[in-house]
Amino acid sequence: MNKLKKLISLCKGGVYLTINKHKDYYLTAQQQINDMRDNELAEIQESIKTKMIETDTIVELIFYPDSPVGSYGIYHYDVDCALEEALSTFEEENA
Repeated sequence: MNKLKKLISLCKGGVYLTINKHKDYYLTAQQQINDMRDNELAEIQESIKTKMIETDTIVELIFYPDSPVGSYGIYHYDVDCALEEALSTFEEENA
């Protein structure tokens, strides 16, 4: 929870965490991944896609670091890893 709180405090816009939205539509992770847009898929490493399918888990983290316009999107199978990746974008910007 601390990582989520930190991300929220750093963002000037919203933070949206969605877990397993595909299950609301009776889809598997594989089916959802097949339906994703090319620009979303391009951002996901093959090893992460494979694990998302194996675990039938899709974590989607969308956050607006600088303003309510211009977001980052992270897809993962692990909430903690997605939050770490999001927080690392702030470190990269300040490096």
